[in-house]
Order: sequence, then structure tokens, then C-alpha cells
Amino acid sequence: MSVDIGNRLRHVRLLNNLSQRELAKRSGVTNSTISLIESNSSNPSVGALKRILDGIPIGLAEFFAFEPDRPKKAFYRGDELVEIGKGPISYRQIGDNLFGRSLQILKECYQPGADTGKVPLVHDGEEGGIILSGRLEVTVDDERRILGPGDAYYFESRRPHRFRCVGPVACEIISACTPPTF
Repeated sequence: MSVDIGNRLRHVRLLNNLSQRELAKRSGVTNSTISLIESNSSNPSVGALKRILDGIPIGLAEFFAFEPDRPKKAFYRGDELVEIGKGPISYRQIGDNLFGRSLQILKECYQPGADTGKVPLVHDGEEGGIILSGRLEVTVDDERRILGPGDAYYFESRRPHRFRCVGPVACEIISACTPPTF
């Protein structure tokens, strides 16, 4: 059995109305450390996790025993999607709390030239998406394709990957990943 420390930490932090910056200041760790942990890009040592939890404050036992209420909401209007992206890439997520969920669904919008970065993304799970409009260059390992409306992708997320909007118009995608990684 594995514990999703990142989503658990994000959920407990938000329950306590703390920003990542405020929690970092309270616990004496960097904001980027908390961000990496919450995105499951880094696993904290027990000592580091204890320091972070002391900033909330919550003990290790309570943190690991905590079980969230399962979201009961089944339907979402477009204006209820939660923006979790920034800058030229918009990620609008279904539901504000994915703690305890195994699937993340996003409506993504890449502005012309927007790019996930020169360093490829790598994380656990699987992801897929369907291009609704525009053109998206998708690189997985050493394979690169330009996808247009109706085209799709689906791969194991441990494979290095990158997304970039090509062309003069924004690219919109509906995507899903499991487990939730943002």
C-alpha cells in the first residue's frame, strides 16, 4: 500500500488555509520543497515531513491517519473548473480536491508558443488527451508528433515527455491522468 503524501499534504495545508509560501515560512523549508512534495516529484524524509507538519501544526500520526470525505459532487459547470495552471498554459481541473481520487481530468489551453519546458516531464502513472483545437507538438522519449483536432495521445508518464503549442492559434485539449499528478 502506498500513501499519496503530496496530495495528502496539499489537502491538509488547504484545510488550514495556508499557502505554500506561508507553510514554508512557518516550517523553515523552501517553498519549492513544498511544491515538489505536493506534486509528488520529491519524497520527503521523515524529519523533513515532521518539520513541515509542525508548521500546520499536525502530528505525523494524525497526518497519516487522516481520511478525507469523498467528494459527492458529480456535475460541474464550466465556471466551476479550478484553474491550476499559470502563465501561457491553463489547466482547468474538474473538482478542487483530488485527495483520495485516482483520476485527474483537465481542460488544457496552450497559448501559441507555450511549452511545458526544455526539461521533459517524468512522473508515475499514465496520461492521455484529445486535441480539440489548434496544433500541439507532443514529444515522448525520442518520438515527436504534431497533433491536430481529433488526434490523441496516451502513454506511460514515466516516459520523458513534453508539450508545445505550434501554430498561430491556441491549442485546447481534454486530458486525463492517473494518479492525479498536479
